[in-house]
Amino acid sequence: MSRDTGTNPPIRLYCLPMAVPIIIKIFISLAVILIGNKVLRNLSLSVALGTLLLAVWSGHTVPSIAAISASRFLSLDNAALLIIILLVIWLSSQMDRTFIMRDLVSSLRSMLSPRKAMAVLPAVIGLLPMPGGALFSAPLVDDCDEKNEVPALLKSQINYWFRHIWELTWPLYPGVLLAMELSDLQVHHMFIVGIPMMLTMIITGYIFILRRAVITPVQTQASEHHILKLMNPIILIVVVYFLIMTFIPGIPRISKYLPMIIGIPLSMIALQLQRPLNWSDWKKIIFSKRAINLAVLVALIRIYGAFIEAPLPNGVLLMEQMRQELNFMGIPLVLLVMLISFLSGLTTGISVGFVGASFPIAFSLLGADADVMTRLGILALTYPFGFMGVMLSPVHVCFIVTNEHFKTSLLKSMGRIIVPSMIVLVVSFFIGQAFLP
Repeated sequence: MSRDTGTNPPIRLYCLPMAVPIIIKIFISLAVILIGNKVLRNLSLSVALGTLLLAVWSGHTVPSIAAISASRFLSLDNAALLIIILLVIWLSSQMDRTFIMRDLVSSLRSMLSPRKAMAVLPAVIGLLPMPGGALFSAPLVDDCDEKNEVPALLKSQINYWFRHIWELTWPLYPGVLLAMELSDLQVHHMFIVGIPMMLTMIITGYIFILRRAVITPVQTQASEHHILKLMNPIILIVVVYFLIMTFIPGIPRISKYLPMIIGIPLSMIALQLQRPLNWSDWKKIIFSKRAINLAVLVALIRIYGAFIEAPLPNGVLLMEQMRQELNFMGIPLVLLVMLISFLSGLTTGISVGFVGASFPIAFSLLGADADVMTRLGILALTYPFGFMGVMLSPVHVCFIVTNEHFKTSLLKSMGRIIVPSMIVLVVSFFIGQAFLP
């Protein structure tokens, strides 16, 4: 019989084998999210179950789970992200109800085939460093398929893949900016590595995804609308973002999402002046059940990310523990750098997350005297690998909202992007090797 010590022991699920390597725990938690979504048909519940499993299997107690979850949920950045998700949905709905989306698709289709327009539209939206931006472009992709000839799964993959072609090099993205800061490299260095990766994404995206979309050609008349005028809501957001980042750098320091929170409402106001909606339309836009459900889902994903970033009960960061485990296995430096970046992207589902988790580790392994060529080589082995991890992550917001829009399976959507993702990684590896001594 055990003696009563007068203190309550931490509440943990002791039935779980705690000695399992952290990398296995992470993979199983992600598998729970994917399989749970297929079985339960409820992604929010599946993310919550995967998060709970990772938390308790990492050794966190009930109070620490509650504290970490509350800290992330109540954080300024999380609140800002949820606001952006709502604003994106509202602006997208406003553009739909004012027929901007219909006219934009019509204008592009007068210049391009419907299939090409399917790729160009999400690519244009991708110029915006907008969390969940794939949700914004999804209706545009849908509108390109007037006769509903393209399977929803394929449209989901086209939208998701081409929405992200810029994120390897476009300097408006926070992940690119943070990568330059942590690697001590400049914009042109990101172009040297990023542009070949971007071109690889475009080529592989066409070969393995876009080419499968078969749409019957339809006779289209020249659009009476000027495409740049139709793009005004998007252009205004980019301009506001650029001006704030350039002339009021203090605003992004409060929250990296704040420039977007300022830009999107200004775009909505400008569009309301250009094509007014009545209060009845606005009520349907603002009180959309879809917007609320997606905000809840994104909040749960962010809480999952909090447990990836939080220290383990022994005080060691989870990603540092993973690095130690991989290093203990005797993995060579180059392979270690690639694995850490890829796994960081896979588990965080966001570029800023994998850069923040993997770059300090990767570049600290080089030493302080590493020259530019060596750092370029490590950049080629870290950023593309991390970003492809993000693209394959079941907790990537864009991946989730795209599949939510098209009502498609996460597992099936992931299937067709694996091969192009692997080709990008192979190209990245050879570019990295070309720079390394």
